[in-house]
Parts: sequence; C-alpha cells; structure tokens
Amino acid sequence: MALDLKALQDDVLRISDIYAREHGIERDRDWALLKLQEELGELTAEHLRLSGRARGEPDAAKLADEAADVLGMLLIYCDRAGVDIEAAMRNKWLRWLEC
Repeated sequence: MALDLKALQDDVLRISDIYAREHGIERDRDWALLKLQEELGELTAEHLRLSGRARGEPDAAKLADEAADVLGMLLIYCDRAGVDIEAAMRNKWLRWLEC
C-alpha cells in the first residue's frame, strides 16, 4: 500500500491543531523548525543508544517513534513554510526514476 504524503500531512496537521489548542502553543514557522531540530536530536540520541555510544537502555521501538516525530514535524514545518513537499520530492528525488 502506497502512502499518500498529502493525506498524511493533513492528518498530522489536524493532530497538531488539537495539541496546540490543548497546550496553548502558537505554531509558526520558527516554532516548527525548532521542534524539528528537537525531534532530530531525540532521534540521534536513540540512535546513539542503539549503537552503544550513549547511556541508557536501547529501544528499537523508541527509535521508530522518534523517526515518526521527525517526519511529522517536517510535514508541519513544510506547511508553515509554504513548501509543497510532494512536489519538492518529485522535483528533487523522484525525477531520477524517470531517466
């Protein structure tokens, strides 16, 4: 089953709307980029734990959760920054499949 990136982004944005309402958070482009960086840091920390280069119990499920957080925050950032991520992926990456 192929994943519809636009539908995923729409769902993530709806969930983010709920989160923002419940916690009184203003989600502008700067906030989204900073949150993306935060989530990337958490993914990096889990990667280090799994590779034995950081303290703590390694957890593959946590790595997957952190990867999902990075993708979710990237989708939110793209929305806030006016980036059509599907078009960008087609133009930057998928065009190489057409060669």
